[in-house]
Amino acid sequence: MNSPYALELKDVRKSFGKTEIIRGASLAVKPGERVAIIGPNGAGKSTLFHLVSGRFGLTSGEILLNGERIDGQAPYEIYRRGLARSFQVSNLFNRLSVFENIRCAVLWTMGYRYAFWKFLAALDDANDRAEEVLEMIKLDKKRDVLAMNLTYAEQRALEIGITIAGGGNVILLDEPTAGMSKSETKRFIQLIREVTEGRTLLTVEHDMGVVFGLADKIAVLVYGEVIAFDTPEAVRANPRVQEAYLGSVLAEQQAATAEH
Repeated sequence: MNSPYALELKDVRKSFGKTEIIRGASLAVKPGERVAIIGPNGAGKSTLFHLVSGRFGLTSGEILLNGERIDGQAPYEIYRRGLARSFQVSNLFNRLSVFENIRCAVLWTMGYRYAFWKFLAALDDANDRAEEVLEMIKLDKKRDVLAMNLTYAEQRALEIGITIAGGGNVILLDEPTAGMSKSETKRFIQLIREVTEGRTLLTVEHDMGVVFGLADKIAVLVYGEVIAFDTPEAVRANPRVQEAYLGSVLAEQQAATAEH
């Protein structure tokens, strides 16, 4: 099925008991767009990510990936269709090397399920792909370092490498720069731009500097509804967004900057 959208949400709703968290969210993301989802705490951003990646099931609505419905499918099935996500908390094999972490992701994608470890060195296609990803995330010089011995920023880069290792065309990143210094954040934004070139990116991010520096479009989620979806300039100037969220956030960040 041909579709002009890489990812589309149609009147998506999610309730936990009698509490409705996502209240008819709709969103249409074109191939290659970088979209940031912003909103106040409790707006439902993480829940929306869980719905898109298959971790939670919908109460109602539809989610389409490249024109085909994925709601109701398991996360691994959605992953195989070309959607991959990272989590807010790093999820690595700490006692494996950087290279081995990437290769684990590559093996699954290439269909190697129960290969014995002693034969892995002979899997040239998987090894070559892993080396390629290492260069993309600029960790090739750390290939033999255990994941647990990387800096925090390097661990986040490794997680993105694992996310893109499968070659997915839609990437979900959950607060990728959380916990980083300003210099680390600046470098990381550039890394994200490079590794997602030609891919569709959906990211949840609280740092408005990151949002405006990375996103082609911004979706504003408030109380489980998308109240705006437009370019950063248009969203910044949107009176409804300013009233609901953006004005107070920018004021807080400006005040914090002034203090330092």
